[in-house]
Amino acid sequence: MTVKEYMKLPYNFIIQKVNDESGEYYYARVMELDGCQSDGETFDEAYQNILDAMEGYIEAKLENGFEVPLPGSEDRYSGKFVVRVPKSLHRSLAAAAEREGVSLNQYALYKLSK
Repeated sequence: MTVKEYMKLPYNFIIQKVNDESGEYYYARVMELDGCQSDGETFDEAYQNILDAMEGYIEAKLENGFEVPLPGSEDRYSGKFVVRVPKSLHRSLAAAAEREGVSLNQYALYKLSK
């Protein structure tokens, strides 16, 4: 694949506003490309900068014979995961679900989605 072909793939970006000792700015990174990050004074600038950084990242990987990670896929997620909780929390959640007249799974989903 070429750099242009990789750039067309649906990579996942995170762009967040930061306010720290350096001031206020936007930090951007590509989730699948470890270390591929940039920033900008505005959201749009951070987005353009991360695209430039991504292009350079992919170009360097290809030139040096390294594999370029592909974008994440929804297929990787089953929609299920197991969480171990203390018995007291389990009891509390089960009681709250019963009061609401829903299953514990439905209640936990509701609480997680808030």
